[in-house]
Amino acid sequence: MNTKFTRNLIAASLLTLPVFAQAAPTKADVVEHYADIAHSVFSDALTTAQSLDKALDALIANPSEANLNKAREAWKAARVPYQQSEVFRFGNAVVDDWEGQLNAWPLDEGLIDYVAGEYHYELGNEGAKANIIANQSLQIGNSEIDVSQITPELLADLNELGGSEANVATGYHAIEFLLWGQDLNGTERGAGERQYTDFAYGEACTNDNCDRRRAYLKAASELLQSDLTWMTQQWAANVKGNYRAELLADSPENGLRKMLFGMGSLSLGELAGERMKVALEANSTEDEHDCFSDNTHYSHYYNEQGIYNVYTGTYMRVNGTLVSGPGIHALVEQKDKQAAKQIQAEFDRARSQVYTLVQSAEKQNQHFDQLIAAGNKAGNAMVNDAIFALVKQTAEIERAANIIGISNLNPDTADHQF
Repeated sequence: MNTKFTRNLIAASLLTLPVFAQAAPTKADVVEHYADIAHSVFSDALTTAQSLDKALDALIANPSEANLNKAREAWKAARVPYQQSEVFRFGNAVVDDWEGQLNAWPLDEGLIDYVAGEYHYELGNEGAKANIIANQSLQIGNSEIDVSQITPELLADLNELGGSEANVATGYHAIEFLLWGQDLNGTERGAGERQYTDFAYGEACTNDNCDRRRAYLKAASELLQSDLTWMTQQWAANVKGNYRAELLADSPENGLRKMLFGMGSLSLGELAGERMKVALEANSTEDEHDCFSDNTHYSHYYNEQGIYNVYTGTYMRVNGTLVSGPGIHALVEQKDKQAAKQIQAEFDRARSQVYTLVQSAEKQNQHFDQLIAAGNKAGNAMVNDAIFALVKQTAEIERAANIIGISNLNPDTADHQF
């Protein structure tokens, strides 16, 4: 992604962002600021999803190569704040219970649209080749499902069709697949190459059912915006009885435990484990996070940036405004200044190490799916170094927790051994 928008955000976020001095912030201050950051991040995710929707409307109204490229860039821009929101998922059930409709992966894309003949999918998945776009009804087991009208509600109901988690009908990755199509390059260079004519009108339409493909794109976008609107409201300061109110009504210690558990679980079990280690050990592009667009390096980087945001109490908004206040670092510094410096240094190292994946893609044109290829010793080592840095960062998160008196942290390993 070479847009000026993203380059500016990366340049700004790579700075060691300052934690502005305050008069001995309390634990309650830190938890409240955590909620402020969450609201800013989800607000940005909503704003960029709305911009994506406008780009999709332009593509739907006038399918062209230029409009398809603009929609793809808008999708990538929408991923920037959303990936930073995932640090709020772990520890906050309201987010974890909700996020699957927006970010579930990997997915069996044959549920949605046409796929290549040698298409690998989850064994036993009855919906793996259902092709919603090409059919008016689906036969799953003994059930016949009417899919003649593609609506946000229908797509939400089709998630985990037939009991398979690989049946993902909604969210960022469903839209990504529609914009790029399958990446058939394996561990060689190149992303998906869907043609804009897959959305065309009349005889210009390729691969049939262009009207339903356009309808699917719009329905998925509408659902994405609706979901993000709801979550933004859950963290708003001016909404009574929402999740923010519940969080702040609880003890500050429990709030801090949620913060630290979220940071550690994303760092260790999810990012180092599910999103890097699984793909690396299996040399599997099917387990790559943004596999259709080859945007995985940015998804990994912004996951790490989200962890960094919560620790430092800072967040760079998509409009360039810096949100800053007391974070975990401020509490650690009150207790042990030397330890605070050491922990901050490990966070800086982890973020820099994950950023090497971005540099590999942007400067060497070697993306994550190439780095994990069997036989790519240098690429494998780069991913391994990022994993190790995240493991070390998690140990520092646990150290920070001990310093500020938060016990029973136990970040989720997702059953991975490191």
